[in-house]
Amino acid sequence: MGIYLSTPKTEKFSEDGENDRLRYGLSSMQGWRATMEDAHAAYPDLDASTSFFGVYDGHGGKVVAKFCAKYLHQQVVKNEAYSAGDIGTSIHKAFFRMDEMMRGQRGWRELAVLGDKINKLSGMIEGLIWSPRSGEGNDQVDDWAFEEGPHSDFSGPTSGSTACVAAIRNNQLLVANAGDSRCVISRKGQAYNLSRDHKPDLEVERERILKAGGFIHAGRVNGSLNLARAIGDMEFKQNKFLPAEKQIVTANPDINTVELCDDDDFIVLACDGIWDCMSSQQLVDFVREQLNTESKLSLVCERVLDKCLAPSTAGGEGCDNMTMILVKFNKPIHSATTATAEEQSSSSNQADTEPKPVDTESSS
Repeated sequence: MGIYLSTPKTEKFSEDGENDRLRYGLSSMQGWRATMEDAHAAYPDLDASTSFFGVYDGHGGKVVAKFCAKYLHQQVVKNEAYSAGDIGTSIHKAFFRMDEMMRGQRGWRELAVLGDKINKLSGMIEGLIWSPRSGEGNDQVDDWAFEEGPHSDFSGPTSGSTACVAAIRNNQLLVANAGDSRCVISRKGQAYNLSRDHKPDLEVERERILKAGGFIHAGRVNGSLNLARAIGDMEFKQNKFLPAEKQIVTANPDINTVELCDDDDFIVLACDGIWDCMSSQQLVDFVREQLNTESKLSLVCERVLDKCLAPSTAGGEGCDNMTMILVKFNKPIHSATTATAEEQSSSSNQADTEPKPVDTESSS
């Protein structure tokens, strides 16, 4: 459950931005937790035609979430598949690339800087909610060369992070997810999950965990981790006879692509601190209600965080770090297809308690 404060930290980091295609607002709050382990990224203009948003929910520490927020979108752009127009492949490889980059001397050094109590470059004190600025050079991508040093055999961090990202190019929305942060779309006021919560008890996750030599106890991987997929968590990725996607815990993302249409109003990306308190439909309903009177999207996010914050730590729910990004599409979107969300779904017979891509009447 983590260590709780005697009173919650309700100060929020909020941000708004827009371009000719969309508007976004976001907000993060530490809440009752002793430390802030969420991070996020918002790049409405990743390139001339692409927007990128990500929510990263750290566990066991903040450094992996911060690492992803700083580097994952850069690796998406750097991959050769991206310039060829294949965003899905470039994002898929970027998730695995995070684990690779956090190993060795260079990875150790970067994680040490991100985890410092006082960042020696910026002077930012630990505990401030961290986000990369939109101006940080997307074009200046480091080659991440090998470094010699006392930590050259560093196998990577034992802490980890979820990653749920959305890339929007023209009328195509691509969502990639590893972990239990979630992306939801509002289509004609109906909530559709665009990601699946990767819990250890899901059949496909359980099968992989057991085959890789792990076990599940009390809903947790090896009795400790309540996620089946994450970036980092290297102690669960040590089987040298298995590829990265078949380890006990894997960074392998589910990727879901949706063709946007005029019925699509907004998407929400949020960590499980939000979803523990509200179902997908409840959140969509609340956001729609707020948008009737509030145009500043970050304020809508702030009201969600306040609504989810528990009055005490007695129950557990509403006590987590909370991060939410709200992306509203500018109308009209002239879609090449009018396929409904139901038709986009690859599966239609799963229980609502097990979120699936573009689920109907999702709640978890």
